[in-house]
Amino acid sequence: MAELKTLFDYTGHLPECPTWSEPEQALYWADILEGEIHRYHLATGEHTVLSFPEEVGCFALREKGGFIVAMRYAIWLTDPRGLLRQKVCDNPSNPQLARFNDGGTDHLGRFYAGTFWGPGDYNGALLLRIDNDLTPKVVQCDIHGANGLAFSPDGQWMFTSDTPNGVIYRTPLDQQGEPGKRELFHRFKAGEGIPDGAAVDVEGCYWSAIFDGWRIARFSPQGERLEEYSLPVRCPTMVCFGGKDMKTLFITTTRENMDADEVAQYPLSGAIFTLPVSVAGMKKSLFKER
Repeated sequence: MAELKTLFDYTGHLPECPTWSEPEQALYWADILEGEIHRYHLATGEHTVLSFPEEVGCFALREKGGFIVAMRYAIWLTDPRGLLRQKVCDNPSNPQLARFNDGGTDHLGRFYAGTFWGPGDYNGALLLRIDNDLTPKVVQCDIHGANGLAFSPDGQWMFTSDTPNGVIYRTPLDQQGEPGKRELFHRFKAGEGIPDGAAVDVEGCYWSAIFDGWRIARFSPQGERLEEYSLPVRCPTMVCFGGKDMKTLFITTTRENMDADEVAQYPLSGAIFTLPVSVAGMKKSLFKER
């Protein structure tokens, strides 16, 4: 049985969007509610934190250096120190009701950012794509909480989850990466937990953090549940692959909305875990703007 470990002595509020930098051999992640991007260098243990003026829903590393960051009100390009340099676009949702949430890049280096509809009265969230020329385009709607973005190794499928609705979708992509009609990939039953952030391995299998489910699950390209890995905390939020051989699974977790008794009973809530796995993960592309 693979040994689950904490990355280091750290617990956050709402850690999300773990992102592995292969050149740096470092892990980046956001703490959404604290408005932060963190970096941890595995070899030296150096931990640095960049602060932002709003919640950081998701981000990606840029080919030109720095980040593309989806905050509550807008998406920005930043320099490596996190200083805002160029606004890409405003949040197309009502930013007072829907903040940016999960996101990442596709094979072409385009950036996707989904929103989370706070009121929960209907599926008012969306998935936005920022193309290489910085043009924003809404590619999907009818979402309560956008999550679980990942792409198949051959670039023919986009995976997403709608966390509050307990469903994972897959969407066919054409040769230009334009999406077709999304279809059901896996639906969770009551009491199973709900799908949060995700990643794909080189075999095309989809790894999902099961929020409120105490575990990580691996699904085949057809949506069959293949493996599960238990966690000592209730709410994992996202996974990513990294390490020198891309066979380390990094797992972010949260303590958002947990009372003092639960945090005391499960003090690792909000920690980042590492799990060695037998299959390598797909590498994330850098955001490539022209």
